[in-house]
Amino acid sequence: MPPASRSRPAKTSANQRPWNDPTLAPVVLVRGPEGLLAERAVDGVVALARERDPEVERAELDAPTYAAGQLTVAASPSLFGEAKVVVVRGAEACTDDLVADVVDYVAAPDPETVVVVVHGGGNRGKKMLDAITGSGAPVLQCDAVSKDADKVAFVGGEFRAARRRAEQAAVRALVDALGNDLRELAAACSQLVADTTGTISAETVDRYYGGRVEATGFKVADAAVAGDAGAAVALLRHALATGADPVPVVAALALRLRTLARVAAIRGGTTTARELGLQDWQVRNAQRDLSRWTPEGLATAITAVAKADADVKGGGRDPVYAVETAVLTIARSGGRS
Repeated sequence: MPPASRSRPAKTSANQRPWNDPTLAPVVLVRGPEGLLAERAVDGVVALARERDPEVERAELDAPTYAAGQLTVAASPSLFGEAKVVVVRGAEACTDDLVADVVDYVAAPDPETVVVVVHGGGNRGKKMLDAITGSGAPVLQCDAVSKDADKVAFVGGEFRAARRRAEQAAVRALVDALGNDLRELAAACSQLVADTTGTISAETVDRYYGGRVEATGFKVADAAVAGDAGAAVALLRHALATGADPVPVVAALALRLRTLARVAAIRGGTTTARELGLQDWQVRNAQRDLSRWTPEGLATAITAVAKADADVKGGGRDPVYAVETAVLTIARSGGRS
C-alpha cells in the first residue's frame, strides 16, 4: 500500500475516500453503517502504519464509555518513543467528553500518532465530525451495501482479491443465498477460496450453500417466471418453513416481473441496458424469459403481485396464502397458448 501523502489535504469533499483506499494522517475518520467495511478500513490504516513503522503501538478507546482525558493519554508518545495508532470505536454513541477532547485534539494533533475515529452514522457527535472533516482529515466511507448490484460487485471483488476466478452465475448464486448479511458473504467467499481449487462455479456454490440458495425469493421467482408451478411452490414453502418472511419474497417476485416489463417495453428499440439501469446479463435473461410471455400474461402476473404486496403488508388475513397465490398466478400466466 502507498505511504501517506505528504501534500496538505484539501478541506473539501475530496477528502472522502472509499473504505478500501486507506491513507495515513494524524486523524482519520472511518464513517458509515457497514460494520465489516469499517473494520477493514481500520485494518487498512493500521497496516499502513505498520509498513511505515513495524513497532507501531496500537491502542483502542470505547466511545460510549469514554472519560475525559483518555485520548490525550492514549495519543501521547510512549516512554520509548514508538509511533502510535489510536482507534476510537463506536463514535456514533460517543460521550460529550469525547466530543470535546477530539475537537481539541484535531486543532493540534501529534504528527507521530494516527487517531482513527470510527463513526457508524447518525448525528451524534456532529461537532466532532465537523471538526475532523473541516481539518481536511481523510474520511473513509463505509456506506451500506444494500443494492443487489453492489453485493455482486462486493463478491466479485472478494474473489479478485484472493486471485480466484468465479463464474458470473456463481457470484449471483452466492448473493442470492447470503445477500442479506455482508459478513456471511465475505465468510462464504473465504471458505470457497480455501476449500476449492480452480474456477468457482455455480455448482460449487450449490454444493456448499444449496439449501440457502434454494430458499430465497429469487429462486422462487425464477421458477415461477419459468412456468414451473410445482417447483416454485415447493421452493416457497421451503423458504417460509426455514424462516423467510413473505414480504421480501413478494419483493423478489415484483423485481423479477419489473425487469421483464422494462425489457419488454424496449424490445426492438435502441435503449441500452445501462439506460434501463440493468446489467447486460439481466437483459439477456429477461429476453430469454420473454419468449414465453404475452403482454396480457405479464399484466396479469404484475397485478397478482401488486395484490399480494398489499396483502402481506397488512391488507390481508393470511400472508402465506397471498404469496402462494401470487406464485401460482405467475407460473400459470407465462405460458403461450
